[in-house]
Amino acid sequence: MVASASGTAAEPRHAHIADDYFSRQRTPSSALPDPEPLLLNLARGVLEVLAGAREADQFARWLAEDAYRKLVIRSNLAARARSARGVRAARPHHTILALRQMSPADGVVEAVVVIAGPHRTRAIAIRLEGMDGRWRAASLALL
Repeated sequence: MVASASGTAAEPRHAHIADDYFSRQRTPSSALPDPEPLLLNLARGVLEVLAGAREADQFARWLAEDAYRKLVIRSNLAARARSARGVRAARPHHTILALRQMSPADGVVEAVVVIAGPHRTRAIAIRLEGMDGRWRAASLALL
């Protein structure tokens, strides 16, 4: 580091240049694939993770850190609840009823997927952001 006039260590000039190359890079919508298949697969996958039929690790690549952490926590809580009731994990059978999506900004998609299961209908809100040339779910909310 370089000392500034006040005697404190200043950040080197090349640090900002390195950030431009090595930090996460936002990607415009025009450089990204159609988000619909990812939205549908994420919605189904989240329900399978919560049902215990799939591991949350399978979705780590497609989720931002905060969204992944929340999914793991909710999955662990669901596993404890199944264990307390003596219910085995089973693959759920769901039907996609609706998908609504909008783009509030370039490289951002906000969507709601409505899914009917055997006992109830649920909605999953998903926010996708274009990062490093692909879509990543910045947030997930099971409603």
